[in-house]
Amino acid sequence: MQSDSFKKIISHAKEYGFIFPSSEIYEGLSAVYDYGQNGVALKNNIREYWWKSMVQLHENIVGLDAAIFMHPTTWKASGHVDAFNDPLIDNKDSKKRYRADVLIEDYVAKIEAKISKEVFKASKRFGESFNKEQFLSTDQRVAALQSKANNILKRMAKSLENEDLADVKALIEDLEIACPESGSRNWTDVKQFNLMFGTKLGASADTAMNLFLRPETAQGIFVNFLNVQKSGRMRLPFGIAQTGKAFRNEIVARQFIFRMREFEQMEMQFFIPPGTQKEWYEYWKEKRLKWHYNLGLGVDNYRFHDHEKLAHYADAATDIEFQFPFGFKELEGIHSRTNFDLSNHEKYARKKLQYFDPVKNENYVPYVVETSIGLDRMFLAIFSKALTEETIQDGSKRTLLKIPPVLAPTKLAIFPLVKKDGLPEIAKRIVKDLKWDFTIAYDEKDAVGRRYRRQDALGTPYCVTIDHQTLEDETITIRDRDSMTQDRVPIKSLTRFLQTKLSLSELLKKL
Repeated sequence: MQSDSFKKIISHAKEYGFIFPSSEIYEGLSAVYDYGQNGVALKNNIREYWWKSMVQLHENIVGLDAAIFMHPTTWKASGHVDAFNDPLIDNKDSKKRYRADVLIEDYVAKIEAKISKEVFKASKRFGESFNKEQFLSTDQRVAALQSKANNILKRMAKSLENEDLADVKALIEDLEIACPESGSRNWTDVKQFNLMFGTKLGASADTAMNLFLRPETAQGIFVNFLNVQKSGRMRLPFGIAQTGKAFRNEIVARQFIFRMREFEQMEMQFFIPPGTQKEWYEYWKEKRLKWHYNLGLGVDNYRFHDHEKLAHYADAATDIEFQFPFGFKELEGIHSRTNFDLSNHEKYARKKLQYFDPVKNENYVPYVVETSIGLDRMFLAIFSKALTEETIQDGSKRTLLKIPPVLAPTKLAIFPLVKKDGLPEIAKRIVKDLKWDFTIAYDEKDAVGRRYRRQDALGTPYCVTIDHQTLEDETITIRDRDSMTQDRVPIKSLTRFLQTKLSLSELLKKL
């Protein structure tokens, strides 16, 4: 069940043009969404922040845009044909299908919610003297809950790693997990389900080639490793970055845009000499966490979660988890992929994918450290933390989106106080001057207070009002979204003011 706060997030996203259910007039498709006029702007701004921080700021990282369609042998070599599965379980009474691991993780999330509740109660009880770390390590009830959660996850990871699906079902039964729909505990056996979408390439059914829609963007990078390395004369270590759509036939796609069947990834594969993967793995863990912190969404909303079960290609893996409205969940993955991918493509393609090291004077297959973040999940993280309801001084309430100003879909709204006396003409002149550098909204309808409220709900960080004083001294009023403070500034200084507040380069410099 969705919490009331999460329902508000979904409703606000639709009402204000951020996200719509796809093909809604035909009753839509489950877990497929369209980004509206404000959503696509926010999404593009997030992508640009990632791209510039990853490619523009690193001399040894370059970009790529690989095709969605790839030769089918690609997915045999990568392991996706044989190993890209999720464990599914059906409830015999409700006829609903679930991911077995998600049912267990949701059970653990309830335990973690109990821990958070105990921490909150203790912080209220002890006040400023409260030490969270000490409380977590010394309180017996919390320690017991944490131990239970850890043991459940370890057992699940071991069972999945050993492909012991009978024990996964046994764990669900031991925990007395019920179907969220019916409350029934009448479960089928757990089975594996491949997540790739199949399609065909060719004009004739007889000669068409069976293909898959790519389930990740990484393989497009690996098969182009030598193309990029040789054409760019790249030397190790170097990275290849890519953003693009991926497709997974999720058993249970839910939680709005958190888990979708069509989604967008932002990935970077960093190629390194064998034996250096540990230090680069730690480097990228620190680098990526700092990227997230830089947006100011709150340090306490992030944590690392090391994988109990490693993927077949990895020798180390961790997730940066974010506190979504439904608990801490994966936002970004950082994986030490060894040389699995390049070695397997070399084997299946029967072509060398090796790097000649001029220092060592030898050829070898590089190792890889990957950073992979879901753009849609990043959107949801920002949007869910930004949506706020405040009671202001006059006792009324306002809804606002505290989106980081640099990422806001609209940076500035221009309002003439009234639709006469030459004020709209001045306002439109300001719009014309500033539109080259900023996305701007112009609004002359309704009272100014109502216009402010609408821009607050859209996440616009600044509103400029042109009034009769503007006619006298060429000054305007600029209002801050978060503080609601209003300052009088000359029109001629507006560009400089906005550049200091809304410049992506200023945000990037903090990295």
